[in-house]
Amino acid sequence: MTQPILMSLKDVSKSYAMGEVKVEALKATTLDVYEGELLVILGPSGSGKSTLLNLVGGIDLPSSGEIFFAGKSLTGASEKELTNYRRREVGFVFQFYNLIPDLTAAENVALAAELVDNSRPVDEVLQEVGLLDRRNHFPSQLSGGEQQRVAIARALVKQPRLLLCDEPTGALDYETGKNVLRLLYDIRQRGSGTIVIVTHNTAIGAIADRVVRMRSGLIADITVNRQPLPPERIDW
Repeated sequence: MTQPILMSLKDVSKSYAMGEVKVEALKATTLDVYEGELLVILGPSGSGKSTLLNLVGGIDLPSSGEIFFAGKSLTGASEKELTNYRRREVGFVFQFYNLIPDLTAAENVALAAELVDNSRPVDEVLQEVGLLDRRNHFPSQLSGGEQQRVAIARALVKQPRLLLCDEPTGALDYETGKNVLRLLYDIRQRGSGTIVIVTHNTAIGAIADRVVRMRSGLIADITVNRQPLPPERIDW
């Protein structure tokens, strides 16, 4: 890859104590994430992919090793510094949307916009995800796919350098899932930051610039896609 490195993980591991048992969720992982790429992390349940995403997102800290974002170490960061990193640099998209039910689509997005000084206009982002006409609808009035697009708009309004998506199609049917992937693919094509998608769905890897496959807490292999496919050309 010729792009600048946005994030580096150097021999990063993460372990948890389950009673008297030590569980190694991630083992000595080294990985560079490049500016502007769409990276897909694949693996079955328990492979360490969600742990890796939490570490990259500053939600958790490694047990050992170092993580750098834009050349600055996150490993020794204070809680305040990590909070600022999550607010200003990272956008999160989850499997189950996590929208606030008592707020409209526009209000959910506006709440995220308040976290940063350089947010985009709320209606501009809703237009980008195709939901401007649904801006005053509550989550209960929206389909699953529409709720996920609101969640993506909520992440994009902050203009994050890093967009992290944890199983973004996991709760959606086939066609709706493809539409969400199309949106993420288009965001990547416009050069709007770096996107990392964590999924167990191997077909989604075809849309990525690179695919990281994980197994038993380790990176099994990394594949470069010379010609990533548009979402409408993949099937699962």
